[in-house]
Amino acid sequence: MKYFLFNHVGSFNHGCEAIVRGTVNIISNADSSACFVLSSYAPETDAVIQDVEKRVFATRELTSFEKLISAFNVKARGSEEYALRKMYSGIVEQAQDCDICLSIGGDTYCYGDNQGIQVLTKELKKSGKKVVLWGASIGEEDLNEQKLQSLADFDAIFTRETLTYDLLKSKNANANIFFNPDPAFCMERDEIEAIAGFNKDNTLGLNVSPLVEGYNPRITQITKDFIKYILDNTTLKILLIPHVVEKGNNDYEYMLDFYNVFKDSGRLEILPDNLNAKQYKGYIANTRFFIGARTHATIAAYSSGVPTAVLGYSVKSRGLAKDLFGEELCVVNSRTLKSAYPVIEAFNTLLDKESEIKETLMQKIPLYLRNAMQMGDKLTKL
Repeated sequence: MKYFLFNHVGSFNHGCEAIVRGTVNIISNADSSACFVLSSYAPETDAVIQDVEKRVFATRELTSFEKLISAFNVKARGSEEYALRKMYSGIVEQAQDCDICLSIGGDTYCYGDNQGIQVLTKELKKSGKKVVLWGASIGEEDLNEQKLQSLADFDAIFTRETLTYDLLKSKNANANIFFNPDPAFCMERDEIEAIAGFNKDNTLGLNVSPLVEGYNPRITQITKDFIKYILDNTTLKILLIPHVVEKGNNDYEYMLDFYNVFKDSGRLEILPDNLNAKQYKGYIANTRFFIGARTHATIAAYSSGVPTAVLGYSVKSRGLAKDLFGEELCVVNSRTLKSAYPVIEAFNTLLDKESEIKETLMQKIPLYLRNAMQMGDKLTKL
């Protein structure tokens, strides 16, 4: 079968890259004849992914006549659906030689109304395609009647943590709702030689993003205070690890300030912004502890057996930790942080429970990988 992967922002977001790579592994394991089309907002960033055909995800301009009809619909009905249907018609056409369409932006429904994706899903269904929401995370606060109607349009929804699964089941959001771990758990990592002096025994990996700083402007100072605490109270070295390097949303540019402030300590390094997801995962696997804001950076750490704390900002980070540990272990709400103390407390929990956390991950991750691979079997049965 031929699979159309859409709602992919590009591989400068290495979490999105990890989802594509993991998805290809999962489906290929269940369907030996599988081939893939990746519809990407930024296909120029996707050269690192070799196993898919790339197509440009681009809306088209409305004709003058369509603009008139659209203006009438907005004024008379308050609806932009007509305009969106026309704008996305090229994407629907892209998918016509494919059998199953996977919306791989799993947290799409967490951000705003996203009416465009809702309309696109409906149009793909109308064209006769099977359409699946893949690796979803959705919070109670994200739902409204319009989104629930859109969720019902999918042939199946695969949730990546049980908080979302339980929520959608309670809302009867769809007839086919499954829980399986995030596809990124199934992305392999490159074996990376550690930076000299920054080995697995003495390195704390740290990822902080401008996204969480946008939610909470205190994050910059909190991060500096946390770094100072680590330098003053431990012998650990700190490796700053970017995971999204998109224009205007660039972890590397954001964390470079932390590097410049503390580089004279000799205990801080920052990874470059030109690696791929498998390489970043390789470096993360070479850390003793990891603290991350980007969800898929923390998935890279969890799946590599690294004790991890999360600077969370949505249901996905809470759900992932709960499913792994039975509680939201070492998940700090980055939106409400006022000081570095909760981050320091989470780090000290990692330190105190290091052996216990490693043992839990050693037991759980193989099960996670097996359960994630089962997504392919469920999908092909559609």
